[in-house]
Amino acid sequence: MTIDAALTGALTGAFTRPIPKSAGAQVRYLVRQHKGSTKAVATLLGVSQRTVERYVKNQIKRPRPDLAERMAAEVGRRWQPQIRAKARKTAATSAGLVVDVRARFGFTAAPGTTDDARLRHLTLALPPRHAARLLDAQAAGATDRELQQATADALGEVYFRDGGRRAHDLHVELTDIEQIQFEL
Repeated sequence: MTIDAALTGALTGAFTRPIPKSAGAQVRYLVRQHKGSTKAVATLLGVSQRTVERYVKNQIKRPRPDLAERMAAEVGRRWQPQIRAKARKTAATSAGLVVDVRARFGFTAAPGTTDDARLRHLTLALPPRHAARLLDAQAAGATDRELQQATADALGEVYFRDGGRRAHDLHVELTDIEQIQFEL
């Protein structure tokens, strides 16, 4: 799982209503989001305009599995933008994020210390400033490698350097992510 997907999943948890389940309802929602343009939705989903029109009229009820995934992903990306924005703001200003990660952590530290990468499972509350950095980077379109480094920096500060109380020169690297999950 990517860090981008994990952050998106955390924001999805803030939704007050579930996304539409039927293919017709999902396509109608996408058409409304594109101001009634079935052509724009067809381009977005990679199908013909006529196919979109048939979904809108419920003439087609079951999409191919790959199309169903694309429809659900596009609806999820646009669903409840105000709720999503409020959750981002709350995490970035007051609540922070909780991260649960199982990954390999490597270190660059002072000479004479061990820097062998080790598999660890950490569950930590990240303060709002780290949550803001992660969410802002995601919103700006950062690559997964950049998000991975931002997460490593946050975990390094909060857990390994204990907020500046120890291991001052420690640089943390996060690799081989087996599992990662964020919660608001």
